[in-house]
Amino acid sequence: MSDIGDWFKNIPFITRYWFAGSILVPLIGKLGLISPVYLVLWPDAFINKFQIWRPISSTLYFPVGPGTGFLYLVNLYFLYQYSTRLETGVFAGRPADFIFMLLFNWICIVITGLIMDMQLLMIPLIMSVLYVWAQLNRDMIVSFWFGTRFKACYLPWVILGFNYIIGGSIVNELIGNLVGHLYFFLMFKYPMDLGGRTLLSTPQFLYRFFPSQRGGVSGFGAPPPSRRHAANEQAGARGGRHNWGQGFRLGDD
Repeated sequence: MSDIGDWFKNIPFITRYWFAGSILVPLIGKLGLISPVYLVLWPDAFINKFQIWRPISSTLYFPVGPGTGFLYLVNLYFLYQYSTRLETGVFAGRPADFIFMLLFNWICIVITGLIMDMQLLMIPLIMSVLYVWAQLNRDMIVSFWFGTRFKACYLPWVILGFNYIIGGSIVNELIGNLVGHLYFFLMFKYPMDLGGRTLLSTPQFLYRFFPSQRGGVSGFGAPPPSRRHAANEQAGARGGRHNWGQGFRLGDD
């Protein structure tokens, strides 16, 4: 148990609470402590009955059962892997920027969920984070099941197909990918690669609550000529502590 406790404490701060909530809320629903009816996103209950907790609970809740348990565990693994990699990689020392990414993606997903009458939002948010990581590391070679290897930029679409096989739907994954692309385009692609205006930036109040941990620097700095150049400069500034060239195999620790 001490090993599990040490492992949990070593999970980055924001990812740790998101990961814990994604275990605790489904467990509460499974044990019947709170009826799952009150945990999913219902537009009428949220808008007309002011049940304002539903956008949060529906992001953390997943109906775990014999037919959904494997899908839940796979996506919990994706949450841990890619949220950790972002929080300790490009967002290292920038908790406000990381929280803003999560908030932006979450708000977009909640709005989409209300429009499309989606009751569960866990997978879309996880996929949006995975998509951002894949685009920031698009040329990295990653390994998937059965020894397949491909560039990281294709990973969200491979997982979309994988989840379709084991879960029977691609709507959640597709919405997550589209929301992740919206954030990536507005925050990185448009201002850095295309030389456009900065259309998306972290609000200052988040920096007051979650100050940057590396010399008080906030934001992503001046747009460099390319995203790759920016990533190299950030890696060099951190003394090369994050290895961008290492892929992974699903199931590895």
